[in-house]
Amino acid sequence: MTGWQGSYCGPAPIPVELVSRWNFDLWVLAVLAGLALLAGRNRCGAAAIAVLAIAFVSPLCALSSALFSARVLHHVLLVAVAAPLFAISRPTRTHTRAGVPFLFATAVLWLWHVPDAYDAALGHMALYWVMQASLFGSAVLFWRAVFSQPDGSGVGWVFLAYLAMGMLGAILTLAPNSFYATHAIAPLLWGFSPLADQQLGGLIMWMPAGLPFAVWGGLLARRAWRSSAGEPE
Repeated sequence: MTGWQGSYCGPAPIPVELVSRWNFDLWVLAVLAGLALLAGRNRCGAAAIAVLAIAFVSPLCALSSALFSARVLHHVLLVAVAAPLFAISRPTRTHTRAGVPFLFATAVLWLWHVPDAYDAALGHMALYWVMQASLFGSAVLFWRAVFSQPDGSGVGWVFLAYLAMGMLGAILTLAPNSFYATHAIAPLLWGFSPLADQQLGGLIMWMPAGLPFAVWGGLLARRAWRSSAGEPE
């Protein structure tokens, strides 16, 4: 086994271990510091870094080694909360077409939930970081394009992005069998069968994940209304 093999967040914890499983890896702290510099001194940038810290530094990182549902929460925080906050902190200077970024971000999201790709990423640290960087990076590109649309017209793209995530969540929720070998045993320690854990993860992606999309859609709808009323943004 090489130093890159194994789960980045460590072995799956048992419930009594979780509160002590903070991740203070210098690598992830350096990445967060670099992103903080890129985000600049503004509230949205600071909030984006705080959300990323929850995903990678808090015990959620370790829990996502055990439960697929925790991994889904991790991914939702990454692409639907941290990425749009970061995009607002680093807006584009011109209007950007959202079609290609939407297709790219959707393809990346679906690809990393193909069982073979998912299990490979959770078992090899370098591939794990490819997963995280591509999910976050493609989502930032998408949200920057959405927020650059004139007069809040990007609201339709927000709806499409939620539909794409919700469809994946529905497939995972309604599947008759569990898909992921990574989570074949650890959920049992938390009182879940692997299938129940997958169903919970799919349900999170299908329904509660719609809340941040609703917030961003509402923000753009408000921008559109103010523009039509001739009010400054």
